[in-house]
Amino acid sequence: MVTFKATHIVKPAEPTPEEIMYLNACDQIKDITHTPTIYFYRNCEKLDNGDDVGVLRDSLSKVLVLFYPLAGRLKWSAEGGSRVELHCNGRGVPIHEAVSEATVEDFGDFTPTREIQALIPSVDYTTPIDEIPLVIVQLTRFKCGGVSIGLGVSHVMADGPSALHFVDEWAKIARGADPIIPPFLDRKVLETDEPLVSKFNPAVLRPPPSLIGEEENMEQRKKPITVAFLNLTKIQIEKLRNKASEDLEAAENSRGYSRFEAVAAHIWRCTSKARRHKAEQQTSLHFVADFRTKLRPPLPKNFFGNALIRVEATDTSGNLLSDPIGAASRKIRAAVEKVTDETVRGYLDYLKELRDVGRFRSLDNNGHPKGDFYGNPNLAIISWTALPLYGADFGWGKEIHMGPGSMGFDGKTFIIPSHDGDGSFNIAIWLQEENMGAFKKSFYDDI
Repeated sequence: MVTFKATHIVKPAEPTPEEIMYLNACDQIKDITHTPTIYFYRNCEKLDNGDDVGVLRDSLSKVLVLFYPLAGRLKWSAEGGSRVELHCNGRGVPIHEAVSEATVEDFGDFTPTREIQALIPSVDYTTPIDEIPLVIVQLTRFKCGGVSIGLGVSHVMADGPSALHFVDEWAKIARGADPIIPPFLDRKVLETDEPLVSKFNPAVLRPPPSLIGEEENMEQRKKPITVAFLNLTKIQIEKLRNKASEDLEAAENSRGYSRFEAVAAHIWRCTSKARRHKAEQQTSLHFVADFRTKLRPPLPKNFFGNALIRVEATDTSGNLLSDPIGAASRKIRAAVEKVTDETVRGYLDYLKELRDVGRFRSLDNNGHPKGDFYGNPNLAIISWTALPLYGADFGWGKEIHMGPGSMGFDGKTFIIPSHDGDGSFNIAIWLQEENMGAFKKSFYDDI
């Protein structure tokens, strides 16, 4: 049970530019929602004797001078087409103060359940968008003296690397560390006037396959889902990599499959097996690729915004399960290797010319659910393996856990490197309840 004590609206500590900031095509297709993450901290002397909410408020007001767009609000654009404008107006960021009768230990392995979600601010997305903050924060104190920071950052404003950059600089200011690395805020840097070398193939943006005989997906959408938080040891990951790389022919590039390529292939095969698909069932694995270093020239290292492109690998469930794991890893690698400067430029140009960008969002313009169904027979994997997830020290030590909130749908999966730095992965996956038992069994038995 979480009890709310107060809400503080934090505005930039100094005057910031009042402007309408340009949002590029990559921003425009993002959901008008927030990415929920959670940080847990054990009790310590500074938490006992310090003003934790005061530290967060003061440091947030200072970091918002650098990241001032996050203190603004979105508005619907007069040009229509479900596009939005970013109004940098200094409206501020709320910090909700709360207390809980639970202890940090009560959350066990931090599986992203409803109990975790209660520690992250909720948002009513039927509220007019110009009233919805772009960052939301919740500080919850536990009976044991520990705390959690629940955070939501607008999808339109920042992808994973950018959101983590914001948190890192906020934490640095809170504990008095240097150097502060300001964000690169000009989102026009993604665009160029040079003629396109090749046209973008929009096939990757088509709706995902449906279950055979259930083209509307309504029955699948209604089924209850559950979440699992599973660990793969470094040894198990290497075993999957070695199995996958056996499939590489000597004439091919000798670079073995990456940890992501092997583990994602394993998860894809296990979900198809657990869902008991027909052999001819089409299935799609969706993920995103960071194109910061793919562009020529590359984006600035501290670029703040969205620099992700949607990527898709497809097969039939029959092929996935009858072929060795390396065949699935090859499809995943082939999808990633299509992300080049040319394809990204074509992708951005294609999105810019769309009449209506709302087709890619999971909520309509009034905040009600809609959109494509990425559940059974499909899978959506978000890899955090290359992100600097850990070390957000606000002055009371580093977090003991950082992870996603309970934001799952059937097939939604996170691959998260272990906080311990032992080379293991934690897999957070949401599946229909009727399929989770079979998935867990296959997940470990088929390594």
